[in-house]
Amino acid sequence: MKVDLQANNDISFDDFKTQILNDYEIAVISRECSLLGRREVLTGKAKFGIFGDGKELPQLAMARSFKNGDFRSGYYRDQTFMMAIGKLTPKQFFHGLYATTDIEKEPMSAGRQMGGHFVTHSLNEDGSWKDLTAQKNSSADISPTAGQMPRLLGLAQASKIYRNVKGIDATKFSNNGNEVAWGTIGNASTSEGHFFETINAAGVLQVPMVISVWDDEYGISVHAKHQTTKENISEILKGFQRTENEKGFEILRVNGWDYTALIHTYENAADIAREEHVPVLIHVNELTQPQGHSTSGSHERYKNEERLQWEKDNDCNKRFREWILEIGVSTDDELKDLEKEIRKKVRTAKKEAWNELLDPHKIAKKELISILEKVSLGSPNKVFITRIKNDLIAIDEPIKKDILSKARKTLRYLIGEQTEARKELIDWIAVFYKNTQHKYSSHLYSELPNKATNIKSVEPTYDEEIRQVDGRVILKENFDKLLKNHPEALIFGEDTGAIGDVNQGLEGLQEKYGELRVADTGIREATIVGQGIGMALRGLRPIAEIQYLDYILYGLQTLSDDLATLLYRTVGKQKAPLIIRTRGHRLEGIWHSGSQMGGMINFLKGMHILVPRNMVKAAGFYNTLMKSDEPAVVVESLNGYRLKEKLPNNLGEICTPIGVVETVKTGTDITVLSYGSTLRIVLQVAKELREVGIDVEVIDAQSLLPFDLNHDVVESIKKTNRLLVIDEDVPGGCSSYLVQEIIEAQGAYQYLDSPPQTLTAKNHRPAYSSDGDYFSKPNAEDIFEKIYSIIREADPNNYPSLH
Repeated sequence: MKVDLQANNDISFDDFKTQILNDYEIAVISRECSLLGRREVLTGKAKFGIFGDGKELPQLAMARSFKNGDFRSGYYRDQTFMMAIGKLTPKQFFHGLYATTDIEKEPMSAGRQMGGHFVTHSLNEDGSWKDLTAQKNSSADISPTAGQMPRLLGLAQASKIYRNVKGIDATKFSNNGNEVAWGTIGNASTSEGHFFETINAAGVLQVPMVISVWDDEYGISVHAKHQTTKENISEILKGFQRTENEKGFEILRVNGWDYTALIHTYENAADIAREEHVPVLIHVNELTQPQGHSTSGSHERYKNEERLQWEKDNDCNKRFREWILEIGVSTDDELKDLEKEIRKKVRTAKKEAWNELLDPHKIAKKELISILEKVSLGSPNKVFITRIKNDLIAIDEPIKKDILSKARKTLRYLIGEQTEARKELIDWIAVFYKNTQHKYSSHLYSELPNKATNIKSVEPTYDEEIRQVDGRVILKENFDKLLKNHPEALIFGEDTGAIGDVNQGLEGLQEKYGELRVADTGIREATIVGQGIGMALRGLRPIAEIQYLDYILYGLQTLSDDLATLLYRTVGKQKAPLIIRTRGHRLEGIWHSGSQMGGMINFLKGMHILVPRNMVKAAGFYNTLMKSDEPAVVVESLNGYRLKEKLPNNLGEICTPIGVVETVKTGTDITVLSYGSTLRIVLQVAKELREVGIDVEVIDAQSLLPFDLNHDVVESIKKTNRLLVIDEDVPGGCSSYLVQEIIEAQGAYQYLDSPPQTLTAKNHRPAYSSDGDYFSKPNAEDIFEKIYSIIREADPNNYPSLH
């Protein structure tokens, strides 16, 4: 390597020496953490480890070009980078490995994610934004390979929005769009579709993004020849290289052991992205993985002796050390002393983290042993309780599971006893459980006063002379109000811009608000979702449109693994209030009329799923969500855009409450719950049933996640004593979820005189044509006959058989 002080802005040799030795110290600290971390897993103190050894040097170079306001969207090898920007200490590293549940000690996820998943805190304790321009930022990591790529696109696009859209208060979010989004990914993971989709979208959008590909030639045990055409990702991406006349990527290549070349490369990449808003890909070659992929296996099993020796010779830390000696920055003895001190420092951090994890456990263990001694004294099962107590005493390093499990098992031997000691044990278990469970289960949804379920209902109001308009007009005028009132709001998706979406719910709004705020995208649902997540992480209020409900499957992995878990996995330290706008229900054909609701309510816990029956209700949901800061999916009724509705005079102000059902028709004989387009059929059938003397109470679910927080459905069942849930999802899908909510969560079973029942679509996808719909999904006759049969079962004399 050649030393080029010019690359270091003409700093003095002493300052240059300090920089080099500081970087070397971080590299050695990180490596020592990796080595000790693996041992901690193999000795059983930690469950699993995946580390950044072999990638230290390029991460140091990346950190040198990473500025305040920038964002990282990376993967689980980036510990050296996090240490270099001052966001991860050795003790925090080990707290992450041990899964400490104290957010102060383990600020990455308070033990909710395995070590190697990194985050910085974007929010204050009250949920307000920190000044993101005054700190270095990392979006919260996820494990799925390439899953970080869609979000990276949105983080970069936010800079473009802040630079080019006027009227946004960017005080805490951007300095004229000068921020760069930095992505990292392993070379094998570039085989994933999310990577290629993001590369293409970034080239189209021209956003300030720098993607580093850490290339060590393997994906776990699989060599690059099985992963990548030509075994070279930058080679096959040459078509994305920008030219004088064509926009695209800047593509750079550099060896991962070459310190000065790395510094040059990252400075160059940062300048291009920051100043020109051009995406850059840095292919970092000749990296190693000294301990293999993770603690679950050894790389000696799949690398030959020649490769293993090459990795030893070209280890980036080793090459860095040799270069330091070569240029005279330090001596061998000085480096040995430094390395010795680092090993001591890291071992101390490890020991302190382990003790800090155990200290509260040991206190709880001592308390429980004392209680077990008391309960055993007068118990006929003393011998069994004493055995449990002695087993607990024998555990020198107890975890929470050990303690609570022993306490709960003891209760089995105290059945029927009425002693103060037994009551003390029961109370102790209750307190321990209460104080512990929330550390694993909090923040699935917002816990702040402005959470979506706290936003009060605002009913629509109408002029004295009521106008009837197409449902799409209501949406269009409401979106117009939102865009006007919220400069940080933007809407984008396939066919969203120029034609104002496929159903004209945004007609004319791109012309009014510009191509950046109402934008067309390519056909790429995963990165449409990713754009929304990244921009929401940086203070914008995006509405990402997925053209049809069926297409949400393309983005479901990103929605499920990234967006839905974000608040939970950061313990409320990051938020992304993205609204997904889509449409579905009652269209015809296998791929344009499916109901994904059963899957969504399971995959998207952590998001709100809203199913308005008409466009006034939909408009109200959008307004409610804009007053809060939580992610949601709004499924508009596809066959409702041309149906006439009353035009409210308070669009932009209407708020449909989240988690609240609506009784749209009262009745006395049976409670029927439905939602979306199917509800209109139910209402029509309810009128027909009156002709045969059956009075149906019809309830619109409106909100599936959450569902009926006020338990209004059970109040209806108390009156009718019967329940039927109708939807167009497959059997065992959303209707089964709703029945479980009503029977178990609301305790409705005791009020039922008949078994709760569901009426759903057939098991297959809907067939094409009106006949296909009729024979695939619940139709009016199905609904009539189902309700009639339930009532007939209770009163066969007054309701003779239809068939």
